[in-house]
Amino acid sequence: MGSGEPAGTPVLRLDREKLLAARLHAVKVRPYLADALFALHVVEDRSVPTMAVDAYWRCYVSPAFVARTPVEELAGVWVHEVSHLLRDHHGRGERHAREHDEHGPGERLRRNIAADFEINDDIYGEGLPRPAGAVLPSLLRLPDDLLMEEYLRMASMSSLAAELAWLDCGSGADGQERPWELGADGAHGLSRQQRDAVRFRVAEGIKGRPGDAPEGWRRWAEEAFHAPQPWRQLLGAAVRSAAGAPGGGENHSYRRPSRRSASVPGVVLPSLRRTPPRVCVVIDTSGSVSDAELGGALLEVAAISRAVGGRRDLVSVISCDAAAGIAVPICRAENIELVGGGGTDLRSGFARALRSRPRPDVVVALTDGQTPWPSAQPPCRTVVGLFPRPARPVHEHDPDYVPDTPPAWARVVTIG
Repeated sequence: MGSGEPAGTPVLRLDREKLLAARLHAVKVRPYLADALFALHVVEDRSVPTMAVDAYWRCYVSPAFVARTPVEELAGVWVHEVSHLLRDHHGRGERHAREHDEHGPGERLRRNIAADFEINDDIYGEGLPRPAGAVLPSLLRLPDDLLMEEYLRMASMSSLAAELAWLDCGSGADGQERPWELGADGAHGLSRQQRDAVRFRVAEGIKGRPGDAPEGWRRWAEEAFHAPQPWRQLLGAAVRSAAGAPGGGENHSYRRPSRRSASVPGVVLPSLRRTPPRVCVVIDTSGSVSDAELGGALLEVAAISRAVGGRRDLVSVISCDAAAGIAVPICRAENIELVGGGGTDLRSGFARALRSRPRPDVVVALTDGQTPWPSAQPPCRTVVGLFPRPARPVHEHDPDYVPDTPPAWARVVTIG
């Protein structure tokens, strides 16, 4: 896709109007990627060859590249870069480099090429012209529709290294940080939970309108957050069972008199009406729970909302370590800040949930289990999603610490 600015050229300012017009064109022709495209934060940087992304959803842009590239081609680059992030090429590239001990610039380029092979075979056409320098599997007579890891196993790609030395889509494409990237502590980066929320919304949008996306994207959407693990079905079934049990979401109402009123002349008896159940999710944010598990917990919250009929307004979230935060409605789940990092005491989370008004019909606790539990059964049904831990977990301050098992009155599902 070109190279950076030659030495001695006049300093260009980034044409943001053109760049953002290209993003709008990308949204128009690939509407199922809109959430992801709008989640990217633009960073102007002259040291970037073309456009590149990091793992925190920042998009680094060369002003010279924007100036010389037509809007329609820029739209294709937008889609190309965001595809790296949606496919988690950063995490997958890191794992591949670690497992095969491949950390040099040549290995980085191989991962970038293989990642491009994975996404370029189905993102162009239908409003996105394929640029002349697009890297395709056919360059090495390889088949389409394979994964980055498969391309890395099948070919060395050394024959392409010389002509593709300019190729650099950033750490978001291969997992190796660049000198010009802002890093984890830089401004405008997305947290792990926010990144997972974006991926989840895109996957749900593709599955909701499957005819709008190519086969590769439909396959990604089906597999993105639905690994073949029975615990997801078990957790959903446990929540539905608790919400549908007698007493859950039930109340008496005079809007429709009870049929038994006929047996008591002159007295109007209320009927028992079923209302949608309210669910409060208490998420363990103590230091013993990893960022990956917290990201997974937010995805489970969205799945829980589907288990109770898709009413996100009836699901709230409390983050809890030794103290509990406030209950946040799930309609803003992508912006939930899971604060914590200290010790664990989910009793405060249960107490906060039961103080909510209206009181929840079901409390779901997502935790590693290293916590004291309420001494008495709550006046509502309880489901515990348990992150796996070794048989004898090690407490931060006490090597002999062994946590209590979840109480018998809770329905327990092991996650993962």
